[in-house]
This record gives sequence, C-alpha cells and structure tokens, in this order.
Amino acid sequence: MKKTVLVTGAGGFIGNHLVSLLKDKGYYVRGADIKKPDYSESRADEFLVMDLRVWDNCLLATSGMEQVYALAADMGGMGYITTHHAEILYNNALINFHTLEAARQNGAARYLYTSSACIYPEYLQTDANVKPLKEEDAYPAMPQDAYGWEKLVSERLCEHYREDYGIETRIARFHNIFGPLGTWDGGREKAPAAICRKVALAKLHGERSIQVWGDGEQTRSFCYVDDCVEAIYALMQSDYPHPLNIGQDRLISINELVSVVSRLAEYEIEIEHIDGPQGVRGRNSDNTRLYEILRWQPRITLEEGLKRTYAWIEQEVRVQYSRVLS
Repeated sequence: MKKTVLVTGAGGFIGNHLVSLLKDKGYYVRGADIKKPDYSESRADEFLVMDLRVWDNCLLATSGMEQVYALAADMGGMGYITTHHAEILYNNALINFHTLEAARQNGAARYLYTSSACIYPEYLQTDANVKPLKEEDAYPAMPQDAYGWEKLVSERLCEHYREDYGIETRIARFHNIFGPLGTWDGGREKAPAAICRKVALAKLHGERSIQVWGDGEQTRSFCYVDDCVEAIYALMQSDYPHPLNIGQDRLISINELVSVVSRLAEYEIEIEHIDGPQGVRGRNSDNTRLYEILRWQPRITLEEGLKRTYAWIEQEVRVQYSRVLS
C-alpha cells in the first residue's frame, strides 16, 4: 500500500515541483492550497482547493496523511514582503500553527516545515561580501521583516511539538529557490524570475536596458528548484530534527545575475539603477552541515538553472504578449 503524504502549498512553485518528485517515488499525494498551479496541471492524486488559515480545512487536509510537507505560505519577492508585514505575519501564523496541530491530532508521523533564510539576523548581512550563514547564526534573533520573524517562530513551534508530542518534525531553511513554473510577474516574483522577465521583454521590444533596484551590488546565492526538492525529500527521510540550510553556496551580485541572463538570452543589456527595496546587503548559505547530515549537495549550476528558467519565461512572455496584441 502506498504511503500517504500531504503537500500544503501544492499550488505554488516549489510545492508543485515537490508533488511531481513524490509521485515519481511512488507516494499517494494529496495537494492542498488556496489555488491550483498556475502553469501546469498538478500530478497530485487529489487536490483540495482550500484556505489553510481555516482550522477545519487543516483538519480535513491532514486527515489520513502519514507525512506532511508544509510549504503553504503568503510570500513573494522583496517588493511584496517589505510592504505587507501585518498581512504576512497574520496569514502565515494561522496557516502554520493550524497545520501542525491538525497533523498532530490526525496522527501524522512526520512533518517537514519549510522555513527561509529570511530568519537570519539583519546584523550579519550588512556587507555584500557576506560570511556564509550557518544554522546556529539564527540567534540572537533579529530578522529584517515580519516574514522572517514568523518563520523563526514556526521553527520553534516545530521543535517544541517534537519534544512535547513526539511528532518527527524536520525544518528546511530555503535560500532563494528559482526555476520554471514559478511566478514571474505581478510583484510576487523573486529576483531571478524578475530579471529573466525584464530581459525577455527588452529583447522582444528591442529595448537595451532594464531597471534594477539599488546599485545592484547586493548579493545572494540561488538554488535551482530540482535540487531543492531533492534536498527536501532527503531531509524528510533523515533522522535530523534541527533546522538545515537548503541552497547553493555560490555568492553572486544582482548585476552579475543580469549579465548571466543577458548572455543566455544572447541579448546585450544595460542596467538602469533605481530606488527600490533591496533586502539585506548580502546573504549566502553555509552548506557544511547540509553535506555532513545528508551527504548531499546541489548538482545544477546557476548557469544551467538560469538557462532552463530563462527559456521558460521567455516563452511565457511571448505568449502573454501575443494575447495582449490579439
């Protein structure tokens, strides 16, 4: 008999990819989200369209599930999470508190919570040439925004549920996951998708410049989604109960990211720097513990991941533009 798993946030970018991975591994997968995936059909055996801020919906979603992968969240790029603090904190606290308690009441054996590198203190991320962040750097706590604070509190809740109730919780801290089938416009997209969109639009319209918030020297590391979901799965199978970074450890500036996308698009682009939210000055993942615990490391290079992502977004841009013209 197939093992039953629930993926919350299955209508989102990472959740949709995770559903496909779990199906390939032979699980019976239930997806739950406020919407179905935007860019592909879900492969879930069943998909519950529901608001997971509501307690009764969480009880229904977790019923009969042996494992829960908790990916549901109200989130987006810098433009969104820096302007919706109260909404994000309220919505995500309801989702995560209700889902974890419902999973416990319904007897789930394992529960994987997806946290974020946004939990790390702002005071450790003031330099573009940032020291890679280790898991223990989370404390003393001082996340930059409400999104990070809620993630950190939910991490603590998972640890306490494991200690007090015996449910096997796992905690993944994502560092800037990107790839195809994710949001690429509308204000909630992350930097790689936004840059791919801007370059694709410039290429389509014959324009030679795109806008970037700030001076473009802010740095990040970016992890391709296929690597991310493999690491999620490996962590769920492991015996490691504490937070674990999941990401790449190659630091790159936003200006350099634009250059890579420009080369992949085979279209020369200049950058117009404008005012806008930039987040922390630098952020990078220390993957030492990731390798020690899982004996795993990302396989897909930034260039290869961006090549796949840009090709998909350029096609989406052309389809959307043809609709506007028709």
